[in-house]
Amino acid sequence: MNPIQANKLMLSKWTAVQVVAKQKHFLVSKLYLPEPQEGQPVNNAQVEFVELEAVYTKAKRKIAWRELTDTTLWKQGWV
Repeated sequence: MNPIQANKLMLSKWTAVQVVAKQKHFLVSKLYLPEPQEGQPVNNAQVEFVELEAVYTKAKRKIAWRELTDTTLWKQGWV
């Protein structure tokens, strides 16, 4: 698996290893950044969570972006 960069997650494609409610293929539709501290800029490398949108049902769910690195749960791309 290729290394995942937080700043390149938007609109990336993912396949769930275990199909749940006929949902298998997902797109990253939103990035959640931490609340900015005063005097500190926020950049995309600080992504905390992502919103995954199911391609077929359009159902959305929020997960920690690091969960995508677990190959027992997710595969990169649409397989």
